[in-house]
Amino acid sequence: MHYRHTIRDCFAEHIGERGLSADEYQGAMTRAKDAHVWLSERYRARDLALLHLPEQHGDLDRLRPIAETFRKRFSDVVVLGTGGSSLGGQTLYALADSGFGPTRGGPKIHFIDNVDPYTFESLFDLMDLERTGFIVISKSGGTAETVAQFISCLDRFMMQCGRDRAAEHALVITEPGGNPLRSLANRLNLPVLDHDPEIGGRFSVLSVVGILPAMIAGLDPLAIRRGAGDVLRQTLDASDMNAAAPVVGAALKVGFIENRHVASSVLMPYVDRLSHFGLWFQQLWAESLGKEGTGTTPVRAMGTRDQHSQMQLYLDGPKDKMFTLVTLDVAGEGRLISTALVKEDALGYLNRRRMGDLLEAEQHATAVTLARNGCPTRLIQLAQLNETTLGALLMHFMLETILVAHMLGINAFDQPAVEEGKQLARRFLGEMS
Repeated sequence: MHYRHTIRDCFAEHIGERGLSADEYQGAMTRAKDAHVWLSERYRARDLALLHLPEQHGDLDRLRPIAETFRKRFSDVVVLGTGGSSLGGQTLYALADSGFGPTRGGPKIHFIDNVDPYTFESLFDLMDLERTGFIVISKSGGTAETVAQFISCLDRFMMQCGRDRAAEHALVITEPGGNPLRSLANRLNLPVLDHDPEIGGRFSVLSVVGILPAMIAGLDPLAIRRGAGDVLRQTLDASDMNAAAPVVGAALKVGFIENRHVASSVLMPYVDRLSHFGLWFQQLWAESLGKEGTGTTPVRAMGTRDQHSQMQLYLDGPKDKMFTLVTLDVAGEGRLISTALVKEDALGYLNRRRMGDLLEAEQHATAVTLARNGCPTRLIQLAQLNETTLGALLMHFMLETILVAHMLGINAFDQPAVEEGKQLARRFLGEMS
């Protein structure tokens, strides 16, 4: 498997009364098994399109020349979108760019997911529009923020480079049918790719929405889907549910919600390249499960930073959280801490150590400290981080979320409560004098 799923410190026999008893876990696992049967039926019926993305290759063949054109023609690419139209792409792109520029050649990709005018002006001041490409993503084609972003970019580009060149620099991704974004693209003769209408934004990371930016960044899309497919097949084919990590995770989550009144699910990666993965998880979990008074609040923390900002609350505040630490085997990696500079006795613990040794120790120390303080903690441990392992993580959390939703009796794929805010925003905009 592409990761190790360690759940020992989720049980009462190891962490005390905040852990689950064996009977409580088995009760939740029985329901998780039923959810697994339901998931397998949905897969065979082919009515959850996202589960069949790992098997597809034809769409990648169609995307390769587009990605290569963007890589060769542009020094900057601006991806416009919000929520699931942006977070999946950001998560994958982080493998190729830790914030200091792309490491695999190709353009710098900027994900713009807000409508802050200062951000827009700052970005445009830095870019050469002659060498800039735009990808605009909106499943519905009517997302107000995304449409406004795109019109603003188009206006700026056309004023400087000419209207007739927009089709060479802009690409639209939206679902088939009539919608405002597609209508705008057709009127300006802009190229359009179809967003699968059966795949919601927060589940779209393995589709063109996330895969195209990844390909422009020089990542291997087949490896991403292969890792996701490995987790999916192992889960669907499992005869022993204890060997299916997403099923185990779903049983734990529901067990803690119902038996320990856990209110927050903390995801804490110890790898900078997984920073956006935590943000992707927040939307996936919150928008899929926060319905009808149920769900838990997803919290994205980052090790080691949040050991110095949130750990006090975790250890000494309300005991209403479950923790998932995502760690990477990094012992022995990184630069050797100079022995010539470590002269103070108080710094002796750094002598002859590498940066990776310190991170390894920090990961382990946090896990042990949480468990000793009665905080239910599971570990997802990676031997390496690459396209395959990231694809595996993405599929794990999508499956875990879908299974939890089914166990709680809610629909993982809708988001009825957010529509009110969208409607009010349009109304307030219309009422401005």
